[in-house]
Amino acid sequence: AEATLLWFCNWSTLGVCAALKLPQISVVLGARSSRGISLPSLLLELAGFLVFLRYQCYYEYPLLTYLEYPILIAQDLILLLCVFHFNGDVRRAAPYIIVCVSAWFLLTLQQWILDLAMNLCTFISAASKFAQLQYLWKSRDSGAASALTWSLASYTCAARIMTTLMTTNDLTILTRFVIMLALNIWVTATILHYRKTDIKSE
Repeated sequence: AEATLLWFCNWSTLGVCAALKLPQISVVLGARSSRGISLPSLLLELAGFLVFLRYQCYYEYPLLTYLEYPILIAQDLILLLCVFHFNGDVRRAAPYIIVCVSAWFLLTLQQWILDLAMNLCTFISAASKFAQLQYLWKSRDSGAASALTWSLASYTCAARIMTTLMTTNDLTILTRFVIMLALNIWVTATILHYRKTDIKSE
């Protein structure tokens, strides 16, 4: 039963993550606007994903426990290009992409650098959620933010809590997923709240 649950959690997470950012990308392209999306939130999320993937690869954790991260990073990069495109200049994304590529190699120069980065990763990822929340609170408008994307992210965090408990039992990773689950639910609820407010005002 435990093996079946682990299999389901791993593969359902991969399936969800394969399409996680697609609703958000679709909304942005359809609206031809990045209104409602916080650029600092997106950049911090990308940094968190990058550190997390590098950590898992370095310590040779089971591939199925982190296979979704290359997919998420690729989707975040596409979303980043969309945001810069609709903000007026897609070329402004280049320095950020160069930093991401450089960080991939720099993180493993020393083991302590990677361990420190992983300990900071939870704070980086949490900061990305708070940046999105702050953007929503300030604008009081969910704009092109996709509640479906954030609710799917909540599911993947819950599934990864289960897989971490059943495989590596790494406390640092477990703590990260618990915090991310709570914050993803909070962002989802905030988007839905402002969407209802927009509908009422109309």
